[in-house]
Order: sequence, then C-alpha cells, then structure tokens
Amino acid sequence: MPRFIIEDDFWSLFPHAKIGTVICQGIDNSIRDVEIYEKLLQEAEKEAHKFLSLEEFSSNPVIFVWREAFQKFKTKKGARCSIEALLKRVKNGNHIGTINPLVDIYNSISLRYGLPCGGEDIDTFVGDIRLTRANGNEPFIPLGSDENASPYEGEIVYKDDAGAICRCWNWREAKRTMLTENTKNAFLCIELIDETRNDEFHMALKELSDLVSQNLGGIVKIEVLDINNREITIFG
Repeated sequence: MPRFIIEDDFWSLFPHAKIGTVICQGIDNSIRDVEIYEKLLQEAEKEAHKFLSLEEFSSNPVIFVWREAFQKFKTKKGARCSIEALLKRVKNGNHIGTINPLVDIYNSISLRYGLPCGGEDIDTFVGDIRLTRANGNEPFIPLGSDENASPYEGEIVYKDDAGAICRCWNWREAKRTMLTENTKNAFLCIELIDETRNDEFHMALKELSDLVSQNLGGIVKIEVLDINNREITIFG
C-alpha cells in the first residue's frame, strides 16, 4: 500500500504546518450535472471576496502568509501559492470554470476557506508520495506542457519514485498525476501554515470530504499530518 510521508527537511522549515488529506476510494468522477459545479464555484467566488478586504492584494492575510512561506525555500521566479492564483482571478473578475467534479469541488473549498487545496490520481503514483525538498533532478512535466521542468534543488515538492508531482509546494501540478474523468482513487489535500486558522482548516476538510462523498460516492477518509504524525498509509 502506498504511503504519504512528510520528511524531516520539510518540518525543519515549517514545524507548525498541518497537511490535511482526504483519501477517496472508488469514486465516480465522470462529468455530468455541470450546473451543480458551476453553481458551487459561483457561490464560492462570492464568498472569497471576504479574503480581499485590503486594497493591496498581497497584504491580505491569506496571501501574505504564503508569500512569507515561499521565502523560506528556493522557488521559480513568480511562483505563487495556488490560493493566491485563485483569489487573483476573483479580484480581477475572471470566473473559475469547471474542469471535472473533483477539481471543481476542491477549488470551491479553496475559495470558501482561503486555503490551498489540491489533488492527484492515486493510481498514477509510483511508490510512496513524499512532501520534501527536491534534489533537483526529479522529472516533472507540468500541466499544459510537454517539456521537462525539474524543480530546483531545495525546493519544496510533492514527489514519488517517478518524479515531482507538484512544484513549489502547491504552485504547479504534474500532468502525469492529474485528476481526470477516469479517476477512481484520489488523494486530496488542504495545507495550513497559519496556526490561528485551525478551526477553519478542519471545517474545510470536513466539507471537502462531505462534498466528494455526496456527489461522487465511494469511500472517503480524512487524515491530518503534523510534526507528530508524519506518515500515513493511503489505503489501509
């Protein structure tokens, strides 16, 4: 059974972080009832404006805390946390379009709670998945590209035995592990670095789990990793 392991080199930088996972087994992610997900995203966009109360975009707390975090490791120039990218689109009046149910669900949660969310197809993993610092030679083909773009040495990445899965912690995902209509088993995660938002973090995990279960069926399990709980078995 594959494991999710958060390595010591991550905890040395972010000892107070929490990574919440929602493991989904035997789901149906086929695209239908698109209007359900359009409405979900539209409502989430409206709620997201509460995180943009300050005129200077980067000074809003849910963005600023991640800007600070990205200063602690080597990143590609211009790389930003996934929640910043979503909120910038909301601020600019650009609607978040539907992709497939899992992605639409986690994007709606990200917007509603101002927390980065992501997801991968478990059946594409090679060996265990790790949150760690890159050695710099991991293969990585990003979404929307066919060219390798390996992470920098020391960059925070999700990776498995075949290469990097997500660069700059939560900036850009790999094509190899992306969620599709055919995904049956999914690894979803929500990341927390602001300790004052622990209650919202757990509420977001619960709502993410409930939305997947209600709409896509299957078996859904929540697990939270922190410095005292650094490893889980994904199925088990």
